[in-house]
Amino acid sequence: METKHTDKKLLVSGIKTMFLSLICMFLGPTGIYIAFGNQEKSFYYPLLIVSVLVMGFAIYFAFKGISTILDSMFK
Repeated sequence: METKHTDKKLLVSGIKTMFLSLICMFLGPTGIYIAFGNQEKSFYYPLLIVSVLVMGFAIYFAFKGISTILDSMFK
């Protein structure tokens, strides 16, 4: 009978990806808050676009991290 074990390297990789997602989850909304607070400045649109992209990356990295963690446990 074969026992199943968690792949530790894959688990650490998933946790790192989730940490990257957590950083993006804070940076994106903070950038949007700063952009909306300075609408008359010239860096309004670039900061707004970058902040929305960072929030998109946060969602992507969260799904990728959860998928990697589940793969480490159940494959």
